[in-house]
Amino acid sequence: MNMTLAFILALLPIIWLIVALTALKVPGFKACTIALGIAYVLAVFVWKMPFFESITAVGEGIALALWPIIIVIIAAIFTYNVCVATGKMEVIKKILSSVTKDKRVLVLIIAWGFGGFMEGMAGFGTAVAIPASMLWGLGFNPVFAAIVCLIANATPTAFGSIGIPTTTLAKITGLDVFGLSTNTVTLLAPLIILTPFILVYLTGKSEKGKSKGSLKGILLITLISGVSFLVPEYLVAKFLGAELPVVIGSVCSMLCTAAAAKLFGKKDIDKEYCLEEKNHGKVTGKEALIAWSPFILIFIFLLGTSKLIAPLNAVLATVKTSVNIYTGEGAAPYVFSWLTTPGLWIILAAFIGGKIQGARFGEMVTIFRKTVIQMFKTIVTIISIMATAKLMGYSGMIGSISLMFVTVTGSFYPFFAPLLGSIGTFVTGSGTSSSVLFGGLQAETSTALQLNQAWISASNTAGAITAKMISPQSIAVAVAAVQLQGKESVLLKGTFKYYVLFLAIVGIFTYIGAQILG
Repeated sequence: MNMTLAFILALLPIIWLIVALTALKVPGFKACTIALGIAYVLAVFVWKMPFFESITAVGEGIALALWPIIIVIIAAIFTYNVCVATGKMEVIKKILSSVTKDKRVLVLIIAWGFGGFMEGMAGFGTAVAIPASMLWGLGFNPVFAAIVCLIANATPTAFGSIGIPTTTLAKITGLDVFGLSTNTVTLLAPLIILTPFILVYLTGKSEKGKSKGSLKGILLITLISGVSFLVPEYLVAKFLGAELPVVIGSVCSMLCTAAAAKLFGKKDIDKEYCLEEKNHGKVTGKEALIAWSPFILIFIFLLGTSKLIAPLNAVLATVKTSVNIYTGEGAAPYVFSWLTTPGLWIILAAFIGGKIQGARFGEMVTIFRKTVIQMFKTIVTIISIMATAKLMGYSGMIGSISLMFVTVTGSFYPFFAPLLGSIGTFVTGSGTSSSVLFGGLQAETSTALQLNQAWISASNTAGAITAKMISPQSIAVAVAAVQLQGKESVLLKGTFKYYVLFLAIVGIFTYIGAQILG
């Protein structure tokens, strides 16, 4: 088949998703189901994928969607719903408003800082689901809450789930993880500084109906929020590797942003930015501990079962089931890791935390069942998009896309290298999957073009994170978190221009760096 024709046909599922979610405003679960149908027809009839292999590829995609992705998202929404049912979300709101009543600063603390922390610890949608739910609960517009959390979740994705995207890239390319981590943060540095300003800009647009004056009174706070995330992230990446940059960076950012708000924040906040107080009175230390107990337990459980506590993680990792699902060339057993998935521990933390908050076990089971029902369309969306990703990967459609890029771009390849990474994330919703799809290709191409391998390979991750905000999977999570079913097109429209901006910046930096590093 002609290379150009193969490239165009391979892009059809992606083109359909963009058109369906923007121009046609088709609900996400329907658009992704149709995309799966398009990919299936192409894989079988154009790429000549054997029928049984096509079915098992879809099966592997379904398995990946259900465990660990969907279980984590359900767990995150369930945790929030428990806190709402027990009334402790109101206490959390009161605690947050005691730090600052400035909505702009709260967005920085919750969407940027806390969201980054959740991405670094758990990933798989928690960094969008929980912060968006909290902002919505505080009284923010649900569309706004979803959009700012999608944008804020971009840069932390490079080191999400204790660094999995970058450590995976290091394994695939055979490159030093410290060098990859450092290069990735270097490429993302302008975005890490820029993101807090975008979040404040959008807050002003949401609250005032115009962006002018959004930074009035909090310019220094916003800068501190970005710098205090970037500097620790860079130092940890350089000296400790890929596991902790975002975890430590986000914690530093939250603390520094809160401290800066106390030191430099205006006392007479413009009424448009002042959080409405529905509850008066101070919160005692005991009340605060009870209200935050599910989230404290999530932190303890995820940290305790992560690779940072290697002996325990190794024991838990032995409890697994390997199943041969895909039957084609390159097949490997799919491993269900039962005790190391974040979703299991988040659900456990929610049940224990809910009990501490005074909820009965039967009541929490009912909340869990309602959460699953609430998320039905989201579940269909994620299953469809993951099955599509597996079909496109195994059939050779992804290979046709990458081949065209390499052939056509030539000496300008470094500028377009991040775009390949972003395509991987758009299709799969995962920075890790993008590393698997294109990491090896980036390393091989950089060698053939006599470019710095570690720099070009890192650009794959830097590009991958930009598409996190527009991926149908991420948008499905945001929609579920703030109950905006059928509004996927609104969220895609709200994030798309920032995706283009982020991708352009990464592309320019990659190209300049490639010329300098050789």
